[in-house]
Amino acid sequence: MKSNSKERRKFLDKGLKIGLATLIGSFGLSKLSSKLIAKTTTSSNDKMELMTTDGKLIQVDSSEVMTVEKHHDHDSAYNVREGMPNRKFVMVVDLAKCKNALNCQNACNKYHYVTGDNAWLKVYDMQESKDTAHYWMPMMCQHCDKPACVTVCPVDATFKRRDGLVLIDNERCIGCRFCMAACPYSTRVFNWGDPGQEVTLNMDLIGHSPSPEHAGKPSVVGTVDKCDFCPHQVQQGELPHCVTACPNGVFYFGDKYEDTVTNGEETLRLSQLLEDKAGYRFLEGLGTEPSVYYLPPTDRLVDFEDGLQYYKEFESVEKPE
Repeated sequence: MKSNSKERRKFLDKGLKIGLATLIGSFGLSKLSSKLIAKTTTSSNDKMELMTTDGKLIQVDSSEVMTVEKHHDHDSAYNVREGMPNRKFVMVVDLAKCKNALNCQNACNKYHYVTGDNAWLKVYDMQESKDTAHYWMPMMCQHCDKPACVTVCPVDATFKRRDGLVLIDNERCIGCRFCMAACPYSTRVFNWGDPGQEVTLNMDLIGHSPSPEHAGKPSVVGTVDKCDFCPHQVQQGELPHCVTACPNGVFYFGDKYEDTVTNGEETLRLSQLLEDKAGYRFLEGLGTEPSVYYLPPTDRLVDFEDGLQYYKEFESVEKPE
């Protein structure tokens, strides 16, 4: 029987780690609930009793149960749907530094296997009024503390973790696109077709099942995608790909609880940076409480260049108070 993320389950009993990895012979998985939640002691005839989620006890031959090592991404300190405890991840985007190099977008596309209009990060040509200068504004999922997308999802495919990341479980997503309609930032994309990048030679993707646990891997047709703040990078103590790819240090990423953000070159105090540079959150008046902050394009380090202008949707949008 092939093992996948739905069939793999782990059982803990006060320090004992016993997992049901495969069911052999005529004993089918259908005889069990899809979620086994506890293990009792083995009996004298080498039988093991398992309890299903509806409270029924069933017996399984101990030979059909094997020990599964506990991986760091499943332990009590980290669960892909729960996130990292005692953390609150935020991003700061310095608009004064952005010159539309698009390295951020290219890196994001590469490591998430997306292309073209399905890019999770877009850079818009902005102008607050006809009398003010143009500037470039990177736009990605705002990872709101009060996300409307989570509220409207009928299958719990979109969820918010305790560390602030808002993610999508592509195994649950049914493609209804309610979340896309609810998002006021228009940062979600729908997979009408295959990713569009060649991924068949990547051995890591063989047998891949798209889910938040496999962040950074191709999604599937008929599901919704968006920026995820690269949880697979963050969980390993690394910065998101857009942060490290930017040649101008536009993106800062860090922990709000620690009051610290970094762009890889410099580390700053978040509260002081926002105070000194008059940081704000886009469309903050909507009450979604975004985790992305913007620094106004004042005292620019680079001149605005009329470069690649694919996206015009947010022109003439005034900066919120």
